Amino acid sequence: MQWHLSRSGRFGLGLILAAVLAGCAGSTLDSLGLSNETEQPPPQTEQADVIGNGSVKVALILPMSSANGQAAAQSLRNAAQLAVEDFSGGNAASSNIQIIVKDDRGTPDGARAAAQEAVQQGAELVLGPLFAPNVQAAASVLRPAGKPMIAFSSDAGVAQRGVYLLSFLPQSDVQRVVSFAQSRGKKAFAALIPQTPYGNVVEAELMSVANQQGSRVTRVERYQPGNAASLAQATQRLKDVIGQSDTLFIGEGAEGIGGVMQALAGAGITSRSVQLVSTGIWNDQKAIGLPALDGAWFAAPDNSRFNALAGRYQQKFGSPPTRLATLSYDAVTLASALTQAYGAQRFADSNLTNPNGFAGQDGVFRFRANGLNDRGIAVFEIRGGNARAISGAPGSFSGN
Repeated sequence: MQWHLSRSGRFGLGLILAAVLAGCAGSTLDSLGLSNETEQPPPQTEQADVIGNGSVKVALILPMSSANGQAAAQSLRNAAQLAVEDFSGGNAASSNIQIIVKDDRGTPDGARAAAQEAVQQGAELVLGPLFAPNVQAAASVLRPAGKPMIAFSSDAGVAQRGVYLLSFLPQSDVQRVVSFAQSRGKKAFAALIPQTPYGNVVEAELMSVANQQGSRVTRVERYQPGNAASLAQATQRLKDVIGQSDTLFIGEGAEGIGGVMQALAGAGITSRSVQLVSTGIWNDQKAIGLPALDGAWFAAPDNSRFNALAGRYQQKFGSPPTRLATLSYDAVTLASALTQAYGAQRFADSNLTNPNGFAGQDGVFRFRANGLNDRGIAVFEIRGGNARAISGAPGSFSGN
């Protein structure tokens, strides 16, 4: 493995991490509507799960016992272990950090209690939680204590100074694919978007980006997900503006895109009549393999490093990781690299928000002062059941 950050602590453009990486851009469990807010008793004291034995303590708060998030949590936990081992040359015993894994049980009360325990045990940085309400609950403890967080929720509403989101934000995908379409001469956007929280986010971002860059949004049609009549009515209404639009943004994910394309075809709208675009919710073989999407574009991280990480993960743990595994891998690698480079100032806001950013398993990323992130994202075109990059992800934030 090649590290852009030298073992002596020197670094070039910003603090650049190398990693080896892991799935579904543009969405986490939050944006898919899977957050678990059922109130349960706060976690009870249990046998500690600790990764590494370095002197710098970092807490990892995950819904380890939540039925709704347990699979993702286990994958995030295992990826953290892999990151510790990779950074320390394969020997976790020689790591410079110690990861204390905390179970928030998928509830805000559990996250609040886990954050309190983390502070009491001397954690200087917290990674996670995964669900947006739990991020807010943990932040209510950690911000007064002066402890920064790198959280995994995709809900931009929970970001703030000191609460940095490493997740795949749908706003970034919309910005990237719309900007790319504009670079190809596309200036008039129509949209077909489900009435979901994810749909609300991408509609607002589409309007914002188009207005900022001088494009028109000819019409936005919303429909009730899972309601065939609502979808048919929305697609029929789109017929009136397709002749005035050169691009159709679709906010439906891989599970429902087949039905959406059938409804569009029923209204006479196909990929031959208008350029179809979307976010990383199409970064799934269910969408990529759909003939009706031939020629469509979507924005997503490059999967090549994830695939390499997934292979090593499977070899070590006996099962494939979830796509979110790269979040904890990169967060742990970042914590280790900052500890190596900055000593006592390792987790200062000025270091976490380095404008040159960091290079992780999903490409370059950086945190903004408001807690949101920027990511280097590629644009893919679907052809013949495959997705190929037609605009590569930027390798740095230089000049931006």
